[in-house]
Amino acid sequence: MKLSFNLDFDIGQSYVTAKIQDRDGNIRKLNIQAGTRGIKLQSDLIRLKSGQDYPPFVYVQTTLKDSRIFVRKLPIQGLSDWLLIFEEDLLLLAVKGQYEELEILG
Repeated sequence: MKLSFNLDFDIGQSYVTAKIQDRDGNIRKLNIQAGTRGIKLQSDLIRLKSGQDYPPFVYVQTTLKDSRIFVRKLPIQGLSDWLLIFEEDLLLLAVKGQYEELEILG
């Protein structure tokens, strides 16, 4: 599984959101916030074959504006209506405008 998104963040009080477009042109929402480190997947963004399970974790990767690569290993906490990422460093870097693209690898 590999998902890549170009992001334009909207900043809330304790979270950031971004609209993402899937390969079929549908607009989805991504929410990044602090909290217990993990990710909730949006089931219609992930295509699994019949009988295949979700992996226990995924890697979230981005390249920062200073060219450093930032990677976090996040446990999958389940499914949600939105793609939800709980990771404080990703939240702070998004608020500071340090990246514009995100990859989820699993």
